[in-house]
Amino acid sequence: MAFRWDFWRSRPRQPVVDAATRSHLDEFVTTRQGVEAFLEPQTTMTRPSLLLVAFDGEWTRRSIESPAWGRQFAARHAVPVYDAGVVGYPQRMRDFNARRKRGH
Repeated sequence: MAFRWDFWRSRPRQPVVDAATRSHLDEFVTTRQGVEAFLEPQTTMTRPSLLLVAFDGEWTRRSIESPAWGRQFAARHAVPVYDAGVVGYPQRMRDFNARRKRGH
């Protein structure tokens, strides 16, 4: 039996976003103010992901099935959406991380 080096290509790679992930993202958007969405591209190691950042820098990140799903999610919640690879991450997110690090 020969080993196939392209075994990963024969399987579909579009897992759907599960209910727990959708619920978490919905809850974050509805309970925080000034939320913006940042789409992170798929890499060889990770699926595409959606990063949500609130006005105070609090953030959450979850894997999603595709950038299109992330855009639809943002549109459904009337949240601005950006490509993280183009615009980068907001300074308030880095400030939030620094505050948390100092606090612990």
